[in-house]
Amino acid sequence: MNQNLSLYRIFYATALAGNISKAADDLFISQPAISQSIKKLEQSLDTSLFVRNSRGVHLTEEGELLFAHVKSAFQTLEAGEQELRLRRELGVGHLRIGVSSTLCKYVLLPYLTDFVKLHPHVQVTIACQSTNHTLQMLEHGDLALGLTGRPENLHGMKFYPVRQIQDIFVASREYLEHLLVFLGQEKPRSLSGLTLSDSASLLMSGTLMLLDKDNLTRQYLDQYFKDQQLFPENILEATSMDLLIDFAKIGLGIACVIREFVENDLKTGALLELPAPFPIASREIGFVFSGEQTNLELIGELIHQDI
Repeated sequence: MNQNLSLYRIFYATALAGNISKAADDLFISQPAISQSIKKLEQSLDTSLFVRNSRGVHLTEEGELLFAHVKSAFQTLEAGEQELRLRRELGVGHLRIGVSSTLCKYVLLPYLTDFVKLHPHVQVTIACQSTNHTLQMLEHGDLALGLTGRPENLHGMKFYPVRQIQDIFVASREYLEHLLVFLGQEKPRSLSGLTLSDSASLLMSGTLMLLDKDNLTRQYLDQYFKDQQLFPENILEATSMDLLIDFAKIGLGIACVIREFVENDLKTGALLELPAPFPIASREIGFVFSGEQTNLELIGELIHQDI
């Protein structure tokens, strides 16, 4: 580029204003300075950029061509300035979030969709991992935010609840019918007629599919079984709830999943809910974060709350 950027800035402002007087006001310089700069740019490019008349100025064909490129360049510069301003105001340009793959899919995604549209300048990193790992990283300052079940001990962090979840047992109709036959029981006309005693027998004798032991949900369920003196004989472990749901659909066993994530499968009959032998208390999930001021505004933008 052979010209001083200020000449293009004056050309751009004049083209937008369509009037030298207004351009001078917008740029806080004199009208003669505007006219002299445009003349200098036209001479250097050896072309006329404006047609002047009593009403003001308008671009020539060559001026229109140059304006299209200059407009794009200045819009890019303005976008860069805006990004820097937002980074300064929000205090951070990179948001690191820890979440399980299941909660990421069913809960976090709607929050992210709106946030990324509003703040494309912010880099977002998602670490899909166990809740325990997320909590450890939050304590060490390696994450800004976590989406987890409510921890028993927050260790000075804050918890913002977003919804209640309910753990349930599900399986395919075929698996439950075959298991009842194996146990020497007749198939009930309706599996909804199973007694709590039937449920306990099915859970203890069938293949019970749970998340692995690093998962907070698994630890919660292990405590449930211990409290109720239930001792499953066969356990199949998986690293994600989506796998448990898929395994249950193809008849591998009885899976413990979150009701809110299989509602459609329950409606269509792809999965049937097995009554819990003893009530399972609902749980709370939400966002966990530290109280560091540098993160609070950005996190508030994500969860749509003033924090």
